[in-house]
Amino acid sequence: MATLYLIEQGTAVYKENLRFVIWVDDEPRKEIPIREVERILVFGNIQVSTQAIHACLQEQILILFLNLSGYYKGHLWNWESSHLGNELVQIEKRQDAAFQFQVSQAIVRGKLLNSKQLLLRLNRKRKVAEVARAIAGISSDIEALASVDNVDSLRGYEGIGAARYFPALGKLIANPSFSFSLRHRQPPTDPVNSLLSFGYTLLFNNVLSLIVVEGLSPYFANFHYGEDKKPYLAFDLMEEFRSPIVDSFVLKLINNSIFKLTDFEKVVSTGGIYLSYGARREFIEQFERRMNEQLSHPDLQSPVSYREAIQLQVRRYKRSLVHGTPYQPFLRTV
Repeated sequence: MATLYLIEQGTAVYKENLRFVIWVDDEPRKEIPIREVERILVFGNIQVSTQAIHACLQEQILILFLNLSGYYKGHLWNWESSHLGNELVQIEKRQDAAFQFQVSQAIVRGKLLNSKQLLLRLNRKRKVAEVARAIAGISSDIEALASVDNVDSLRGYEGIGAARYFPALGKLIANPSFSFSLRHRQPPTDPVNSLLSFGYTLLFNNVLSLIVVEGLSPYFANFHYGEDKKPYLAFDLMEEFRSPIVDSFVLKLINNSIFKLTDFEKVVSTGGIYLSYGARREFIEQFERRMNEQLSHPDLQSPVSYREAIQLQVRRYKRSLVHGTPYQPFLRTV
């Protein structure tokens, strides 16, 4: 089953028999069997016909609508595929402080452990002193989580861990054309931040789609919150996958010189630095290869892809909701 990325502005998608037909000016049309598509990501000004939308609703294919930079705008999903019972439990758990704290503590612990593990692995040969100090600091933060008794304090340690982690990650960039010391999100202010932001955006949309497919509402979260109605559960469950999937991937792209500084452009309206269109297509192709890489997961004996690992974590979370099983985060051990 494939993820269909639609990024070329002015693209039109329509249904013809049992296939999606993708048409772009001056390019041969592309045809994809509907049965092979699991989710569709629509970036910016893309036209999706009514017949194509009907096919997605019938076949339970999730459509995610994003702006040009990949930020989430909304999604389309067949309501009949939702599970009201799960959502009622999610609403009930919003009033359960103990549940909210346990899940949040597991999320922060998983994120910090995976961040530490990545720095350890990458610094094994480099032996950069600043990275070693960051690892020691994150280790103390992880130990402190055991004595924390509220979600706000967990958010504090998550922020402290990030402040240690990102400058250390920048020290592990071996490509002299790129440098990085601080995380800037909206907008990304340099090429490394641009790659991280786009990677996190693709990760978020994958997590969101799997939450919806598993019959959960993405709007009821535990660790992240805000006044706006956003899919905060996707922000929750992507945290432990940031460093194993995106950060290590971005560092590999940079150190292997997959991208050059000329692959980035500044958008005057936002002041941000973003990948050019052609480079964005290359990034998506590389990211899909990353998501299909195999690894072990304790819930299955056979190897799974990263996307399957995310789905297993969503199912772990659903079990914690429905059956009261304590949520255990994803931990990348190698």
